[in-house]
Order: sequence, then structure tokens, then C-alpha cells
Amino acid sequence: MQYEVKVLRGNEGITSLLLEAGDPREAEAQAKSQGYSVIATRAMQHWSLLSLSRKVKFPVVMFSQELVALLQAGMPLIEVLETLEEKEAQPSVKKSLRKIISYLYEGHNLSYALEQLPDCFPSLFVATVRSSEKTSSLPEVLARYIVYQSQLEEIKKKVITSSIYPVILAVVGSLVVLFLMVFVVPSFSHIFEEMGGNIPLMSKLLMGFGNFLNDHLKVFLAVFLSILGGVAFIAIQPASKVWAMQKMWELPVIGQRLHLYQLARFYRSLGMLLQSGMPILVALKLVSGLLQESLHDQLKQASLTIQEGGSISQAMEKYGLVTPLAMRLLRVGERTGQMGEMMERIAAFYEEETVRWIERFVKLFEPLLMVFVGLLVGVIVVLMYFPIFELAGSIK
Repeated sequence: MQYEVKVLRGNEGITSLLLEAGDPREAEAQAKSQGYSVIATRAMQHWSLLSLSRKVKFPVVMFSQELVALLQAGMPLIEVLETLEEKEAQPSVKKSLRKIISYLYEGHNLSYALEQLPDCFPSLFVATVRSSEKTSSLPEVLARYIVYQSQLEEIKKKVITSSIYPVILAVVGSLVVLFLMVFVVPSFSHIFEEMGGNIPLMSKLLMGFGNFLNDHLKVFLAVFLSILGGVAFIAIQPASKVWAMQKMWELPVIGQRLHLYQLARFYRSLGMLLQSGMPILVALKLVSGLLQESLHDQLKQASLTIQEGGSISQAMEKYGLVTPLAMRLLRVGERTGQMGEMMERIAAFYEEETVRWIERFVKLFEPLLMVFVGLLVGVIVVLMYFPIFELAGSIK
């Protein structure tokens, strides 16, 4: 990223430098190395499709996999990071690795270095690494995080795969209807006008609408694309996402499924942290952001109950953060001392149930969507042929 740095040196007066750097501190360091005194630093924003396409997200999972492989091969941590930095081709990722290495050479631990790069590493990953530093088991903990992310990605892939066919069907059906209304219906309308005769009211309205679309096709497309762009822009706003999520939570069936899916993520993350050696209260505080805002107070009360000496199962049951099956598994975990493993089993059960529900919903929704599109196309075709039937009747 480019930074505009206002600087001062000797009698030269205040000037501006345009520097390429990873963050403001690096830009200021470059200016100071040239003998300037820094006055202010400002990021230069380039809002273009090209600049957006160049933004590379830090590959946390791949980084973890490479880190585990090299650490298990017996290489020291700093040497591993330097190796990854040398072979990295993406400039932004390379800069991030260089910053981590510099923090380590300053004497900081790995979790502190990762915490200084919040745009690259999620707080859950940082907490996972921090928990491993107490037990010197970084490869094992990172391997567990890789499994965690792989399971989440598998759930997302199943949801996306199940949604592809209905989306394609809806798009194709809409294009077919648009083709009929813009090209076919106006052609029939001209034929009927030349033939004369009475046209049924519904057919007349359909043909009038088709002619209107055909005559104002460019305006219609411009308005449609503008509305589509406006809806897309509003949809990506954080406030819109929060509002949409709140409305979905209010729906009877969908809200219940969202609740189960959030509990699955909650217990998956909590189980991973507990197995990494993190205390339960610290882990609960860390994963609270995975729950809907309306559940934060319940989790806070459950944490207070645990802090006062109550059991995890009782606290979760009291504040509605478990199902009957999850309650039984938590009690088993308390008896056997394998709470982290039991929580991961709870998450696996919730995730499988969520995937099954989505598959059942899609299997039901697909034929309903096909019937709707078929009826819509059929109504248009029938209304176009009604005048032909009327003309044929009059001829007889």
C-alpha cells in the first residue's frame, strides 16, 4: 500500500513523500532512514477493481500446514518462518511473515507476533497458538486447528453445493420468462393485431406488458441492473447483515437451525481450545463472539456460574446453551475428564444434523421451484394461444 508521509528536514520545509509500505509504521521508518522528521502519515486509497483484485488474504490454513510439517521435521521456529518467507511469492504475505520474524528476533513469543497482525490472523488462531506455548506442543495444537478449519470448510462446501442447482434453476427460469415476454409475446401481439378479432382481457394485458418491455428494454435493463447493484451494495454492509440475521433468527424453523449451527461452531471452537490446554473461563470469553448477540448475556451468566464453582453442564443447561443430547455428553465429559473431546462430538452431531436438514430442504424446494417456473411459463404460453382459440372458434 502507498502512504503519503509529510516530513521535515533541515531548512527544506515541509514536504510530502509517497512511499510503498505494509503499514504506517514501516512508511515512517523508511522516511526516518532518509533523515526526515515525520509529521503525519496518511494511507493512499485506490478504489478500483484492479486494486481490489490484488488484495490477497493471508492463507492461515496453508501457513499452519507448512509450519507443522517443518516443525515436525526438527527445524527451529525462526528458521521455519525464514524458510517460508524466502519461498513466498505474494508480496503482502511475504511482508507479514517478515514482520512475524522481526517480532521473534525482538524477543516476543509467536502468539504476540501474530496478535500484531489482526487482519491476517483471527483471534481464535492466536489463542490456539498462545495455549500451545504453555505446553510446548505447537505442532499438535496447529494440527488440531487445521482439522477444525477443514471441518468448517466441509460444512460450507456442502451448503454451497446443495444451493447451486436451485440457484441455476431460478436463473434459467427467469431468463426463459424474460425471453418469452420480450421477444415471443410482442411477435404474437403483432400477428393478432393484423388478424383482428376480439382478444381475451388477460391475453391483452400480457401482450401489452410484453410490448412495453420490448419498447423500453434498455430502460428496463438499466433500472434492473441499478436495483440489483443497489441491493448488492446494501447487502454487503455490516448493518444490513446484522438486520438480515436478526430477521432470520425470528423465523420459526430457520431460526432454530441457525441456533443449532451457532452452537456447533461454539462447541467446536471451545472443545479445540480446551484440548489445547486453555482454561475454560478464558476459552468461553474468547469464543463468545461466535454466538448471536442475543446469546451473549446467557453465556456471560453461564461463565459466572462456572466461576462460582458450578459444573459446565449445569451452567449450560440453566441458560439454554445445550440440547438434551449435548447435556448428556457434557456430563460424560465431566465424569471422564474429556470435556474437550465431548464438545467436539456435540459439534459434529449438530453439524451433521444441520447438513441433513439443508439437504432435505433443498430436495423439497427444488421440485417446488420447478413447478413454479413451469406454471409461470405455462400461463404465458396459454395466454398467448387463447386468441388463436378464439379466432378458430369464430371461423367455425
